[in-house]
Amino acid sequence: MLSVWYPATKMQQGLWVLDRDELQRPTQLVPSVVEFTGEVNHAELVEAARLTIARHPSLRARFRFDLKRRRVEYSTDGEPGEAVLRDAEAEGLSEPEVDALVRGLCGTPFDLAADAPVRAVVIRLDARRTLLVLVSHHIVVDGLSRTMLMEEISTVYRARLAGVRPELSDPPHPAAVVAVRTPEEVAAQVTEVVERLRGAPVDVPLPFERGGGDDLEAARLGATVTTRLDAERTAKALTVASEEGCTPFMLGVALLAGTLARGSGQRDFLIAFAWPGRDDPDAGDVIGMFITTVVLRISLEPDTRWRELLGNARISAMEAFMDADVPLDALAARLNPDRTRIWPPLTPVLLNLDDAPHTPVLAPGVTGRLRPLDPLYVKYDLAAFVRIIDAADGRRLELSLDYPTDVTDHSAVSAFLTALRQSAADLATSPEEPVLEQPVETIDVDDPEERLRLVRTIWREILGGEDDIDDDVSFFEAGGDSLLLVILVERLSQTSGQTLRTIDLFRSATISGQADLLAKPVEAV
Repeated sequence: MLSVWYPATKMQQGLWVLDRDELQRPTQLVPSVVEFTGEVNHAELVEAARLTIARHPSLRARFRFDLKRRRVEYSTDGEPGEAVLRDAEAEGLSEPEVDALVRGLCGTPFDLAADAPVRAVVIRLDARRTLLVLVSHHIVVDGLSRTMLMEEISTVYRARLAGVRPELSDPPHPAAVVAVRTPEEVAAQVTEVVERLRGAPVDVPLPFERGGGDDLEAARLGATVTTRLDAERTAKALTVASEEGCTPFMLGVALLAGTLARGSGQRDFLIAFAWPGRDDPDAGDVIGMFITTVVLRISLEPDTRWRELLGNARISAMEAFMDADVPLDALAARLNPDRTRIWPPLTPVLLNLDDAPHTPVLAPGVTGRLRPLDPLYVKYDLAAFVRIIDAADGRRLELSLDYPTDVTDHSAVSAFLTALRQSAADLATSPEEPVLEQPVETIDVDDPEERLRLVRTIWREILGGEDDIDDDVSFFEAGGDSLLLVILVERLSQTSGQTLRTIDLFRSATISGQADLLAKPVEAV
């Protein structure tokens, strides 16, 4: 029986091209590593993974380039990927050896012409701990598909344990839910978007420099830094954003653009983001690669205020959403024809809402957690992620940065994250203030010495003295009073990004005590 070949989407063609480059190949993988604690039936979990993988046409895909038609195409008639069991305890594997095994599984590329683009390995660590390693190629799996796969494996697993047939819909073929447009329609839309983006710099002055070494493989390795805004300021920031009609993503756009502008002379930015690409309702539950990379343009003036920047972010995002199906390579060819790097083509900066899969509920009595990826591969020089976390004290705005580890000064990345958090605090508390009006001072609250230095500096400023004050002397013994304490609360809150109350500083009246307060959000009493 002859195989049926379907044309790849523009995004898939781009990913196929990237996969031809040995340096880029590991960055095209979509790995998930879940550690389960509790009693797991390993044979059933392997079978659940195997059945799930085999069900979906895209996970059986093989790719080729048709020279005559000059297109990348795929067939879904191939054999499905494997799901296997490894028993680390029986094999005598140590924890470092298991870690090395997982790194190999998460970093080994697929042969898109010969291999099924997905692999699953269940690793029994001991009687109570199990790893599920699920690795797919980005050409067939986007962020939503990854979450759907993990959830379906759990659904099938629970059904098999119960001895019942899982209730699953028949998955449509991905080619059946892809919109087809004429070349003329695409060209007209490309021209419209090019005019909107023309003139914007295709580079962004980042707060750090790449190492520029000869190790090209190491240049794609990355690390992550994360911070959270306290619950009170999160609520204020989300309220201001909502008043301007902005989603959390649009809020992130404003914060990133504002922080980049504060740290440089640039006022006009191109920022990339991922668009789900599931405009067809029938694509909602299809495992496949529908996501597209979209670029928005956002600018500000010297007197632009935070509220105005939120409005700019909303308009910029809405314009980009409307043209989310425009091929990025066509835009890059028109706007950045002299580019020398394959990726990224228009901007080194990406912003996304977090698309990490939810930890699946495998079975009663079994808890799961996502393991951090090691190694982490990066595609952009700076990738920012916005999340809203439900914490014990309320919702928290979490901001994280993925960055290449070959930067020359890692402290500059942490400093930029601190500046990003400060921008969020300024937007929350002073939305009518100009974005470029820098706060008096920002600090890294994770650094104990910086916290002490900040408190000492503000004490001297408020108390009007030049002499050093002992870190264990009370604010009132040093000459402070209740009025000055209120001013101290405002100054420390402004510069640290933390929400402080007068009663908190009254109870912790020394420099060392107040420095400790800045280390973590204040708990309500």
